[in-house]
Amino acid sequence: MAIRTATTSAIGDEVRRGLMRSRRDLREIGFRLALLLTLVLALAILLVLMFEVVRGAIPAFQERGGEIFESGYSSLPANAGIKQGVIGSLYLMVFVIVIAFPLGIGAAIYMEEYARDTRLTRFINTNIRNLAGVPAIVYGILGLAIFVELLGPLTGPGSTEGKSLLAGGLTIAIMVLPIIIITTAEALRAVPRSIREAGFGVGATRWEVIRSHVLPNAAPGILTGSVLAMARALGETAPLIMVGAVTGFLSTRGGLVEQLQQRFTSLPTLIFAYLKKPQADFQDLASAAIVALMALIFVVNFAAILLRNRYERKW
Repeated sequence: MAIRTATTSAIGDEVRRGLMRSRRDLREIGFRLALLLTLVLALAILLVLMFEVVRGAIPAFQERGGEIFESGYSSLPANAGIKQGVIGSLYLMVFVIVIAFPLGIGAAIYMEEYARDTRLTRFINTNIRNLAGVPAIVYGILGLAIFVELLGPLTGPGSTEGKSLLAGGLTIAIMVLPIIIITTAEALRAVPRSIREAGFGVGATRWEVIRSHVLPNAAPGILTGSVLAMARALGETAPLIMVGAVTGFLSTRGGLVEQLQQRFTSLPTLIFAYLKKPQADFQDLASAAIVALMALIFVVNFAAILLRNRYERKW
């Protein structure tokens, strides 16, 4: 009798565990389906938007072809183009590469490899993460206050009153700086500590370990974060308008310093200007500018992927 009771109890426990497991499996399946639905919905919205943009850009490319990239801003849709916007965006990209990348990567290396875990270090890390989520318009106000008002005699003397390409490039570089620091720090943190210990074990200095072991292993993550920062910089409009971006003007006179101290434009600024026009031709031209901007971002991403794969194979 005792054996039969124990067997019945064991069977009952197994049945209850099976029922509970089936309930958990149903919840897990439902959760996975919900996640899959959100992914499909997001991709569908993105594809619809891209389809509408490409459909609007096709008439402009069919009628004018490469002339769109050779013409500047004009009040007549037949003469308008995006040449100045493309050049201005390339200038801003150079500012990000020259200023934001070295400062961001260097700051992340110091915070992760050299700085001690103190209250000050944690305070700085917290503020860097907070700055990464600040709206772009706030950086525009910062650039207006510092690079236009305070440093106006240096960034844009004369008629520009500080609103210049130099002020816009510095503002964009500072805006993406926290993103580069965070992504670089995460890439460095993902490198196994055993690699560092192995380097120290054979007598290498800290800089030799970082240069020869940590950075090559973290390079793919650093490049990915840099590309994300570059994509955000190329798509911003509000901070550029506040520090001097105008519609359809890019100085080509004088030397490099004089050009940096003049007003400028960018692809997002031209897109914003063309979309405000009531004519259908300007709407198609704005779609063509959006396609050009996406192509530029795609080229930057493709170059970063090539570099990342090269570093991975080398490592």
